[in-house]
Amino acid sequence: MGEFRVELEDAVDPLVLAVDIGSTASRGGIYDASGRPVHRLGHKVPHAFTTHADGTSVVDPDAVLAEVEEILTILARRDLAGRIAGVALDTFASSLVGVDRDGRPLTPCYTYADSRCADQVTALRAELDESDVQQRTGTRLHSSYLPARLRWLRETEPETFGRVSRWLSLGEYLYDRILGTTAVGTSTAAWTGLLDRRTGTWDDTMLAVAGIDAAQLSEIRDPDRPLTGVAARWPALRDATWFPVITDGLAANIGAGAEDATTAVVSAATSGAIRVLVADVPDQLPSGLWCYRVSASHSLLGGALNDVGRAVSWLGSTLRLDGVDLAAVLAADPDPGTPAVLPYLSGERSTGWAAGARAMIADISAATTPATLFRATMEGVALSYARVAEELREVAGPPRRILAGGRVTQDHPAWLQVLADAIGAPVVPVTIKRSTLHGTALVALAPLAPDVPRAPVLTGPTSTPAEGRAPYYAARAGRYRELYEAVIGKH
Repeated sequence: MGEFRVELEDAVDPLVLAVDIGSTASRGGIYDASGRPVHRLGHKVPHAFTTHADGTSVVDPDAVLAEVEEILTILARRDLAGRIAGVALDTFASSLVGVDRDGRPLTPCYTYADSRCADQVTALRAELDESDVQQRTGTRLHSSYLPARLRWLRETEPETFGRVSRWLSLGEYLYDRILGTTAVGTSTAAWTGLLDRRTGTWDDTMLAVAGIDAAQLSEIRDPDRPLTGVAARWPALRDATWFPVITDGLAANIGAGAEDATTAVVSAATSGAIRVLVADVPDQLPSGLWCYRVSASHSLLGGALNDVGRAVSWLGSTLRLDGVDLAAVLAADPDPGTPAVLPYLSGERSTGWAAGARAMIADISAATTPATLFRATMEGVALSYARVAEELREVAGPPRRILAGGRVTQDHPAWLQVLADAIGAPVVPVTIKRSTLHGTALVALAPLAPDVPRAPVLTGPTSTPAEGRAPYYAARAGRYRELYEAVIGKH
């Protein structure tokens, strides 16, 4: 695998302090100008979303604030003063915090997985031309985005809604509390469902639908436009440039080494996605995809899955898998007797955007075992990716390679063969840890150290589609589609 880290004494200046706020933890690290993490200069603080059966998925913004302050305090050492030239942060997308005039939170931080606004999604689909909304904003009408969430809050908590002075993403809230100023990165704004992807400005129609106005939102900044008027309280960061918060999806692509349309990235963490970074703004989008403007010159095209690592965790806590060789289960030849699984534990995003969808297991027999259900679910997750990949090819063409990263790919590398067979394309695992955090650092390094060569990303053995398995996965995809249309509906 090789060594990707660098010792502090060998690190090339300028340094960047990067922070990644994911679904299960906040992580931070120091990176040198070549993009290598500095050995022993990283810190992680675990957290968990609060979830309930009604679709609740929230996190305490002040708890995350404390995590980030802890990371900054530990990593911004006094001996690094003058060496740390930039601070960059990414967060899971999308998120929402309502604050009062003093910047104090009036709401929890709602996460992308909170599906309580499903009824409002249905209502908006009856009011609006969803195809027009998607082509204009790059997003469908879905519980992951803010138009439905804001309407839900306005209808269910009108008093709180009326008291909110500003609506912020989690990253904006953190910057506002830490620095006394904030801005919204272009990619973060795009993930709201409120941005006109062609102009890069807030969309008046969607603001009206949500019941807010542009004055309640932050200034939009591309990744290379840092914040101004910053007053960091850590001595080692007083001269550092603070960059607008970006989304984890953009960071994951950059961190894996996919900087153009020739390379697609599969992210497989708690949630998942397939994304391609393309130049400019694609004219037309297939119905199952999103297209997020990430800067004046690039867009991120792809689709997202709510349940990847979440499905793995559910399997581990629900089935009797102790003693089961999961690698062998995933590496085994496909079995036509394997049940079919729609892996929607917390609703579906791409490709059908069924916010209220729930998981389904079909075709169980007396021979079905916990190991069989594990394999079936992981096949279902792979087929969900394949559905996105099929539509992605319509716009970006077939990629030369697919890079895969994230906790699931590292914990279950044998699953990459299932993924390659389901998608029908070679899959290359990215073996560096924290590729999202790496990408966040690279985004900051682009303007800070443009002439310093970046260290190449380390990768593992390629999983190539196995000969003779295409008919099996074509049949599985057909069964998936049949169950989807019968239970969830056509899209």
